[in-house]
Amino acid sequence: MPEALPWNSYSSYLEKKYGYRIWRVGVDAGFSCPNRSADRHGGCVYCDALGSAAAYQRSFDGNEVRFQNIKDQIERGRSFMRRRYKAEHFALYFQAFSNTFAPVKKLREIYDAGLEGNTWDALIVSTRPDCIDERKVALLSSYKDRGLEVCVELGLQSGCDEILKAMNRGHDVSCFLNAAELVTDAGLELSVHTILGFPGEGERELEMTARAVNTAKPQFIKLHNLNIVQGTALYEKYLKCEAQAPDLQDYIARACFLLRRIRPDIVVERLICDTPDGRLVSPTDFPDKTTFIKVLSQYMDSKGFRQGDLFI
Repeated sequence: MPEALPWNSYSSYLEKKYGYRIWRVGVDAGFSCPNRSADRHGGCVYCDALGSAAAYQRSFDGNEVRFQNIKDQIERGRSFMRRRYKAEHFALYFQAFSNTFAPVKKLREIYDAGLEGNTWDALIVSTRPDCIDERKVALLSSYKDRGLEVCVELGLQSGCDEILKAMNRGHDVSCFLNAAELVTDAGLELSVHTILGFPGEGERELEMTARAVNTAKPQFIKLHNLNIVQGTALYEKYLKCEAQAPDLQDYIARACFLLRRIRPDIVVERLICDTPDGRLVSPTDFPDKTTFIKVLSQYMDSKGFRQGDLFI
């Protein structure tokens, strides 16, 4: 892998800012989201009952989802990272589903319980744009007074309202931009999530996504290739040949298209999904993350592409 990647990588950012790696300890605090039922069914067409979670957070057995409590998840996560990576610095990452989808009082109790008893460098909260308001932003801002970096991860997924409707996201681009403004005006860090390759997405829609990202002025971005997962509405469409996920070459083209059009200073935190093989239906031709980064970097270098070289 070249020393200088053709995008603004998260590992380089951490090294420049802190001089060390900060490891995320992902937890599932039992949240759902506004367009899912109480038992976590429904929601976005690509999302299953497990949501986004680290492997040590929970287990899946048939139709039964079993959660460890937050303290257990944290202990498992920190211990795992110490053993495997010799990690010393950690961020508490409320990861699965919408982690501001509760009254402020309840949110404070959950965040405080997670932070208690350990030393943390940062608090990261992943959520939806329709689950953010001024009171919740004020609560998150209060953790900066404890010496923590505080980052809010907002799911944009697409800058095209038609694509968002097809995803059953339950919000539009305007809602995302309003939430992003609340977050950044409060001095919180902002990370934007995108999904590339949803049916109906072409260059026009990708350009709309790039414009929405740039308008939001985030510090970070995560790119995800569309995954089709068992037990989702998108999987049912896949079985009917009504949807497919981009293969490796298709996704590389889409990722390059977006990276070249976003601001060059946005830090790229993620470039592909990592859905467990037992749940993933499509695509099946993707390498592991390390290999993918090497392949994408070599492709961009061969073409002379750089993040932001077509900034719009």
